[in-house]
Amino acid sequence: MNWDIVEGNWKQFSGKVKERWGRLTDDQLDQIAGRRDQLAGRIQESYGITKDEVEKQLRDWETRH
Repeated sequence: MNWDIVEGNWKQFSGKVKERWGRLTDDQLDQIAGRRDQLAGRIQESYGITKDEVEKQLRDWETRH
């Protein structure tokens, strides 16, 4: 999947992001607005995981959607 599609349809995808990374708040998702780098940073902060692990999780999520 192309991340441009996610960014363009962020309102639709933000629900799926919330299902996967439930610690992210609606306010955070609104601020992220589909920007992958900001999503990665928020996941890293909220879950206390490494950047490499975040990238792996995002790649896995992208392939499923």
